[in-house]
Amino acid sequence: MSETIPVTINIDKNLKEQAEVMFDDFGMTLATAVNVFLRQSLRRGKIPFEIGDPFYDEQNQRVLRQAIEDVKAGKITPHELIEV
Repeated sequence: MSETIPVTINIDKNLKEQAEVMFDDFGMTLATAVNVFLRQSLRRGKIPFEIGDPFYDEQNQRVLRQAIEDVKAGKITPHELIEV
């Protein structure tokens, strides 16, 4: 087994508490979850998940494009934001 060392990081208190509850449900500690993250990052040579704004998610963009087409086709009446 490899040698372990303590690592200190600053995390928002609420974020840490929520993460501990979730990882406990998975049967692991926060330290184990961090180790899993680090190992997967090294195996893949990148962060093991997508980081991005959900606005640019393909499904959301598809809905927005359809809404624009509907407005152009006269199927929807556009409103000013102040009306909404």
